[in-house]
Amino acid sequence: MELKDLYITPIYLAIIYLIAFGVRGSVTNVYTKKYFIPALSVKIVGAISLGILYHTLYAGDTNNYYRQAGIVYHAFGDSFPAGLELVTTAGDITPAISKYTNQLTWFGHGSNEYFVIRVAAVFALLSFNTYTVIAVLFAAVTFSGMWAMYMTFAKIRPQAYKELAIAVFFLPSVFFWGSGLLKDSLCLGALGWLFYSFYRGAIERKSLLRCAIMGTGAVGVIFAMKIYILLAFMPPALLWVFNENSNKIRSKAVRWLSKPLFIGVGLVVALFAFNKLAAADDRFNVDKIGAQSKLTADYLQQVSATEKGSGYNIGVQDGTIGGMVKLAPQAVVVALFRPFLWEARNPTMLLSALEATYFLVLTVRIIRKVGFMRTFSTIGQVPVLTLCFVFSLIFAISVGISSGNFGTLVRYKIPLMPFYLSGLYILQSIVVPIKKPQAARIPGLARA
Repeated sequence: MELKDLYITPIYLAIIYLIAFGVRGSVTNVYTKKYFIPALSVKIVGAISLGILYHTLYAGDTNNYYRQAGIVYHAFGDSFPAGLELVTTAGDITPAISKYTNQLTWFGHGSNEYFVIRVAAVFALLSFNTYTVIAVLFAAVTFSGMWAMYMTFAKIRPQAYKELAIAVFFLPSVFFWGSGLLKDSLCLGALGWLFYSFYRGAIERKSLLRCAIMGTGAVGVIFAMKIYILLAFMPPALLWVFNENSNKIRSKAVRWLSKPLFIGVGLVVALFAFNKLAAADDRFNVDKIGAQSKLTADYLQQVSATEKGSGYNIGVQDGTIGGMVKLAPQAVVVALFRPFLWEARNPTMLLSALEATYFLVLTVRIIRKVGFMRTFSTIGQVPVLTLCFVFSLIFAISVGISSGNFGTLVRYKIPLMPFYLSGLYILQSIVVPIKKPQAARIPGLARA
């Protein structure tokens, strides 16, 4: 951060808030309007706080992204066509950009990080390469997807619109790690738009072309950086769409006959896509994915040895798929309910521990009030709950096994956190009696 951050950033903040107040009326209703500006504000605070933390105490990805984006920014100053080529290139090195690519550590085919540099370079061009403004623009772009996610949840279950705002916007880990100049923020925003596109286009069957374009764009953004999010989200999302649409079939016999057919088709499509992905990238080869997970976990556990006890061990990985399956229950526990309060070693771990404790207490409280069997039968009967919990469990297993330390886990798991907590709040609103039944009649939430 530099002196220019202090006098340029307020100007851009004023512009962002003027735009936010201008569009608020068209994207909110009388019930959700009060959350719009506070939700945007915590995103901005999270982005700025992340930058201050990394610029004063730690070295990390956000600093590296900024430095690398600065190289592209200066390329624009030397030659606008060269800068444009660096932003739009497919990874080929040409004479016009060769002197810049030699300085770009993450440039090249298959680089997940370079997508972030492209976006950051465009924002740098718009902000005189000011770190704080770039981070704030990341927060604003991410917020758009998070708001789309929130309005989708609120439309599905308007009775819980207050609690859903907490789940989507006000979890400290989510707005801290999911707002600034990082891959996590872009992926989280894109996931929100993908969720909205599925609901609006495939379930409500409205704005089909627009939803197809938005959904494809969101898939492209996530695919460019963290494809494992797609691998975890798409199967339960397709199941969600099927369940919602099958419920509209009047004939019970037809519903029962069509269900295995659609599930079978979905599995074939998923396997085909996964095989294509494995052919293009060895990291996703079924024969190697267990070994890759073991290598990642071993590396992160070695890193955690220097981070004052932030590592965890859920069992010995043998590098096989079977070994990953055996560790799945421990992985779910560590991703959803740990670190425990006594495992916190620093302020960021303490925040994560408080969130995990809340997840555990709320989960246990709902199961005790409702009963074990009824809880799971309700999840199976309500399509959006199936989506939330199946996605959360798949994602928890993935990050719980491969992370190896809590410092990394708290960043990796933020995509599942809004879905898991939203699922809990929706489940609670369905099975726990509501004192004020008029909450079920909220006409304003029909707009999304």
